[in-house]
Amino acid sequence: MDVVDGVLHINQFLTVTLGIIVLFVGKRVNDVVAFLRQFSIPEPVTGGLLFSVLFGLVYAASGVAVEFELHARDILLVYFFTTIGINASLKDLLAGGRPLVILLVITIAYMVVQNLTAISVASLFDLSAAEGILGGSVSLVGGHGTAIAWAPRIAESFGVANAMEIGIACATFGLILASLMGGPIAKFLINRHNLTPEKEETLDVGISQEQRASGIGSMDFLDAILAIHVCGIFGLLLNEGLAELGLKLPLFVTCLFSGILISNLVPKNFPRLSGRTWPTRTPAMALIADLSLGTFLAMSLMSMQLWALIDLAGPIFTILSAQFAIAVAVNIFIVFRVMGRNYDAAVVCSGFGGISLGSTPTAMANMSAVTQRYGASRLAFIIVPLVCAFFIDLVNAMLIPFFLANF
Repeated sequence: MDVVDGVLHINQFLTVTLGIIVLFVGKRVNDVVAFLRQFSIPEPVTGGLLFSVLFGLVYAASGVAVEFELHARDILLVYFFTTIGINASLKDLLAGGRPLVILLVITIAYMVVQNLTAISVASLFDLSAAEGILGGSVSLVGGHGTAIAWAPRIAESFGVANAMEIGIACATFGLILASLMGGPIAKFLINRHNLTPEKEETLDVGISQEQRASGIGSMDFLDAILAIHVCGIFGLLLNEGLAELGLKLPLFVTCLFSGILISNLVPKNFPRLSGRTWPTRTPAMALIADLSLGTFLAMSLMSMQLWALIDLAGPIFTILSAQFAIAVAVNIFIVFRVMGRNYDAAVVCSGFGGISLGSTPTAMANMSAVTQRYGASRLAFIIVPLVCAFFIDLVNAMLIPFFLANF
């Protein structure tokens, strides 16, 4: 660790170590505070927010900012989405066809509303449409990655000097709201309509108490890791091939599709070096998914620099308050009803809470927390990742230039 120009740099090894500690702290706090469990607040969210506030207090007291090397965090994201692809069967994908299209249509319409809301609220503060859209799908549905990608262009083409700060601030507060809204919405819908899973299924993320009691062998765990790495290699090659064709996608998206393709094209009993069948929906795969997602989100939240957002608080809080109210209303009155008014629809709503204001990992963490409390929902874990990990980026790439050019 080195302090340079008032910045404490935390290396990659210590960042991962601290991320694990944050995850344990979140679990211990959730175990003690009942309402966090009742509202299915993800454990990494609890721990991550506590530590981000702690680092903010350190900055306020000493003037020393804490920055982390986060390359390992991004690898964990690839791990997680590869497990989702490996667990996806063709039968489930076909079953999710109609719900997938419905959720995609709702999401696209919501993105349009989100941008219109951001531009309208920004105008109340005499801000331009370009400044307003930074509080729309650029930073909320798009997340930090999209905000960072578009901010320089908006700054250069529309004269918004602090475009990067606005985009990151909106993405950060949106991530917090998304992490906190998914569980309570699902709890409200499940309790109000007395919903339960239609059939008992194994969890896609995390393992049951029975599976914990029976244990997972070291070779089971290592075999799952090998499968993830095989899919990751093909995903990397696919990503590079698409980049050569001019289509740039996040690595985790191509690894997700690589997992889907290999799991469904290669026979399950295909001879393997490990001597085991392909580890689709095994307890070991679910455990790795849980560990990688939880640690990723813990590291993401603990590394937020909340002190950098204070100067932009007024307009941003107003925009996000409006966006939050709309997201909740869309979830309860549209998504839940259109998706079938059943348990799967309630879990999808918890994921849509993550999509609408946060990020793909937030959506998955919300659904993971809900399903570990109430029961599995295979449909939700099929359609939500496909909508938010692939289609959203493509749609956003077209919507953002349209709004910038016409408002």
